[in-house]
Amino acid sequence: MEFHWIVSWIKRTRSRSLPGLLGFLLLESLVVSCAQLERTVVAPLDIPGAVYVGNQRCADCHTNYVRRFASSAHGRLQVEGARLEGLTGCESCHGPGSKHIEAGGGRGRFILNPGREPDACFRCHLETRTEFHLPQHHPVVEGRMNCVQCHDPHGIDIFKPSTAIFKSGPDETCATCHRTQARPTAFPHEALREGCILCHSPHGSINAKLLVQPDLNLCLRCHAQVQGPGVSPGQFVIGAINHTTFLSRGSCSASGCHTAVHGSDINAHLLY
Repeated sequence: MEFHWIVSWIKRTRSRSLPGLLGFLLLESLVVSCAQLERTVVAPLDIPGAVYVGNQRCADCHTNYVRRFASSAHGRLQVEGARLEGLTGCESCHGPGSKHIEAGGGRGRFILNPGREPDACFRCHLETRTEFHLPQHHPVVEGRMNCVQCHDPHGIDIFKPSTAIFKSGPDETCATCHRTQARPTAFPHEALREGCILCHSPHGSINAKLLVQPDLNLCLRCHAQVQGPGVSPGQFVIGAINHTTFLSRGSCSASGCHTAVHGSDINAHLLY
């Protein structure tokens, strides 16, 4: 590795005093970290031949976006007069806009469109990028979905897609696609009040159906209860019903006991 010679030289010449040793250890850790880093820490987006023009030039055409962007979560990152050009404001996500303007605009013309290129979002959201590479995930990296379908990057509520059709609860983002699971039912699963992410990891999971846990422990996180008098050790009583033999059959849904996990129209115990 190209930094090994630096480390070797420091080892030969460093002071044997405690301050010298501590300084060496700090410098060595920085050198090794930089040598192993596979991406640039801070780098403005690059579109060949284009230069940064500033937010006002974007506002001349994209009035609707700019009007509400100031109050959005991403709008807080905008810093006027920033020393590093292009790292805040519109062009921090879309890239330098001069060639886009010269071409007369147009969706995706000489500009980065996060709605089509998730890497525009992944540059900052590194943890989310990792989640999308787990075995179970929404098909964003495959190009069959995009971040904007679930998030409005310019809006006040970034967790609400601008095309959301359900406006009555915390699950409206998921309900845009998962309409069957989000529809009203006569006997709703109370967990829906907390939102889909109580049970599902929306970006990716190692478990089927994006579940945060793979087995009946997922249900027992909410449905566990302190065992009262008259209950033998090893027995599980949930809702005044002895579930000991039921739990041996598998998870609450797969065992056939509570198949309508999102809600039922005919049975309070979540059966179809």
